[in-house]
Amino acid sequence: MKNILFIASEAVPFIKTGGLADVVGSLPKCFDKEYFDVRVIIPKYLCIKESYRNDMRYLNHFYMNYLGQDRYVGILEYVYEGITFYFIDNESYFNGAKPYGDWYWDLEKFAFFSKAALSALPVIGFKPDVIHCHDWQTGLVPVHLKDRFHEGEFFRDIKSVMTIHNLKFQGVWDVKTIQRFSELPDYYFTPDKLEAYKNGNMLKGGLVYADAITTVSNTYAEEIKTPFYGEGLDGLMRARSNSLRGIVNGIDYDDFNPETNPMIVQNYNAKNFRKEKIKNKRALQQELGLSQDDKKFMIGIVSRLTDQKGFDLIQCVMDEICTEDVQLVVLGTGDERYENMFRHYDWKYNDRVSANIYYSEAMSHKIYASCDAFLMPSLFEPCGLSQLMALRYGTVPIVRETGGLKDTVIPYNEYEGTGTGFSFANYNAHEMLDCIRYAKYVYYDKKREWNKIIDRAMAADFSRGTSALKYQELYDWLIGY
Repeated sequence: MKNILFIASEAVPFIKTGGLADVVGSLPKCFDKEYFDVRVIIPKYLCIKESYRNDMRYLNHFYMNYLGQDRYVGILEYVYEGITFYFIDNESYFNGAKPYGDWYWDLEKFAFFSKAALSALPVIGFKPDVIHCHDWQTGLVPVHLKDRFHEGEFFRDIKSVMTIHNLKFQGVWDVKTIQRFSELPDYYFTPDKLEAYKNGNMLKGGLVYADAITTVSNTYAEEIKTPFYGEGLDGLMRARSNSLRGIVNGIDYDDFNPETNPMIVQNYNAKNFRKEKIKNKRALQQELGLSQDDKKFMIGIVSRLTDQKGFDLIQCVMDEICTEDVQLVVLGTGDERYENMFRHYDWKYNDRVSANIYYSEAMSHKIYASCDAFLMPSLFEPCGLSQLMALRYGTVPIVRETGGLKDTVIPYNEYEGTGTGFSFANYNAHEMLDCIRYAKYVYYDKKREWNKIIDRAMAADFSRGTSALKYQELYDWLIGY
C-alpha cells in the first residue's frame, strides 16, 4: 500500500472558491484503493458549514513553536465518501468569514499551516510516501521537507509533488517578511531558491525543492516555459522541464451527469439528446424571460468575469454577438466593468440576453444542459473545467486555443468529420467572432453535422478516473516501483 497525502488550502465539499477545491476533494476517491491510501489535509476554517464542523472527530492537539510563540494545533478528522480528511485547527488563523482575505495575513496563515500540517503527521501516525502540494499556499512544504524535517526518521524518505493550478498566484512579499513567516535561514533567499526579483516567493520554493512538478494540462506545461505565460518563473520552468508534466484535471462524472442530474428539468443521454435536451432550453428560456424559440442559437457563459477569461474580447464585439438569431445566457461575478456591461446588454436586448450576476451551482448545471454552445475565449487557461462540463452535457464549446482548452477541445473539421467543438488561435475579438459565426452556420445549416459534434463531445472521457491513472504513474515513478 502506498500512502499519498494531499495538502491544500481548500477541498469540496468543505470549502470551495474555485476549481482547486474540486480537484483536491474529488480526485482522491478515484485512485485504486487496493494500492493507494490517499488522504487530505486542509485548514479548519470557521466558514466551513456548521453541519460539517459539528461532525468532525477530534483526534489530538499539540503546541508548535511558530514565530517565537507556542501555537495551538488541533487535528480533526472527517471521513467523506471513503476518503479521510484531516483539518488543522487554530482559531486565530482560520477564523475569517472567507478562506482568503488580507494578502499579508494569508502569507502568515499558510506559512503556519504548511509547518503545522507536516508536524501533525507523526501525531496522527500517517506516514506518506508522497506529499502532493497544491498551489502557493503549500509552497513551503517541499522546502521544509528538505530542511527542518529532513533529519527526522519519520520524514526522511518522503517525496513531494508540487501542482500549479494557476501560476499567476505565487505568494510574493518582500524577502524579510517571507523569511520571517517561513522561519528559513538566509541560505534559502537567493535567486536560485526562494528569492525572485528581490522578493520572497513561496510558490518558487515549492517549485525548486519538489521532487516532481505537475500542472493541469500538457499545453499549459509548455506555455509556462515562455515569458508571456511564465509569470516571471519561465526560466525556472525551463530549468526544471525534466521534472515537469501536464495532467488534465478531469471532472466528477457522477456530479456532472445529464442522465441523473436532479438540478436539470429534463434528463437525457448520448442516445436521446436530440429529443430530450431541447426541453431544458425551453425551461431556461421561460425561467429567464427570454423569447420562447427552440431554434435560437443559445450560447452559455459560466465564469469569473475577469480579463483572464477573455471578456475584453467579448466587450469589443458584444453587439455583433447579440444578433437576432442568438441568445446569450451569462452566470458569474467579477470585475465591475464586465458585470455592468452584461447588465447593460440585458437591458438593451432583453429578449435575447440574460445577465445573472451571481453564482449558483443549480443555475450553472441548467446552463450546461440547456445551451447549444458554450463560450470560453480565455487569455490563458491552465486547465479549465467548464469546457469539460459543457462536453459532458453535449453543449458545444467555442474556445481559444490555450492551455487546457487546447488539450481538451478538438476543433471541428468539416472535411474529415472530426472535432468536439470550435476554436480560434489568436487573442483577437474578430477571430473569436468569426469562430462564433462559423459555429452558428453549422448549427443552422448543417444540423446533422452539429449533432455528430455533440455525439463526439459526449463520448469524450475527461473523468477524474483518467487523470487519477496519470497521477498513479507519477507516484509509482517517484516511489520507485
